[in-house]
Amino acid sequence: MNKVSPKALLHSKWTKVIVENKEKHFAITKLSFDDEQRVTACVIEAVINKNEYVINWRDLKDSKQWKLGWQ
Repeated sequence: MNKVSPKALLHSKWTKVIVENKEKHFAITKLSFDDEQRVTACVIEAVINKNEYVINWRDLKDSKQWKLGWQ
C-alpha cells in the first residue's frame, strides 16, 4: 500500500503498474477541495500524450495499480 497525503498530491508523479495505450508515467495536475479541505476531484495527466483522467485519489494507495514516482 502506497502512502498518499492529500496535501502532497498536486504535481506528484506516478507510474501505472499495468500499462494501457503506452501511458505509463503520470503527474497530478489539478485538485479540487471542498470547504473542509477534503479532496473532491483529482486530475492525472499522462506524460507521453497529455491525456487527462479524473480519478479517485484513494486509488493511488493501491500498490497493485500505482507506484509512487516514475519508475
